[in-house]
Amino acid sequence: MTDKVSIHCLYDLTHTAAAPLLSKLTYPWEALPEISEFILKLGPTLPAEEYDRRGENVWIAKTARVFDSAYINGPAIIGPNTEVRQCAFIRGSALVGAGCVVGNSTELKNVILFDSVQVPHYNYVGDSILGYKSHMGAGSITSNIKSDKTLVVISADGDRIETGLKKIGAMLGDRVEVGCNSVLNPGTVVGKDSTVYPLSMVRGFIPARSIYKHAGEVANKI
Repeated sequence: MTDKVSIHCLYDLTHTAAAPLLSKLTYPWEALPEISEFILKLGPTLPAEEYDRRGENVWIAKTARVFDSAYINGPAIIGPNTEVRQCAFIRGSALVGAGCVVGNSTELKNVILFDSVQVPHYNYVGDSILGYKSHMGAGSITSNIKSDKTLVVISADGDRIETGLKKIGAMLGDRVEVGCNSVLNPGTVVGKDSTVYPLSMVRGFIPARSIYKHAGEVANKI
């Protein structure tokens, strides 16, 4: 089971600048406490002809489009050809890849967004890692802390992995589609190429190439 939620099963690391960080780890959530420091080390090494440094510890690709009303707090890196739209709120510790969309009123905090990720409308993404070409529908969010504030445990196929972390949102594999107004509960892991129906409340592990309809009904993609 544990292999199913490992980094190499969820992600193609050729699609993220975070590859040096993730490649040394077993599980993706192990990267969460290291995102800030990784950005602070990576940022100064980015080529000046390709990135502008704006404010304190914020690096934005010259080909990125950032609307005037967007707020970006460091440490943060915004990749090439990414669009950060009106009133986006990037709170810090955000590594956003190339060709991404961070939409209107979307909030990011302590995240890695692989290349071509779309969080385009009213999304909250905190303490999470979103794989290549993953997409969160309008209003879908990651819930990153349990109501009783206890440490998050990753559950999959009847097994439990103690994370030792209080805050973990969702780990979305490559090309995951999350339907509108869904809630991904703390410690949710969704395998590659899976789809979550709109208005879903997701908990635990969803296998690769699955369709999550609701709790207890998960179908395999043909």
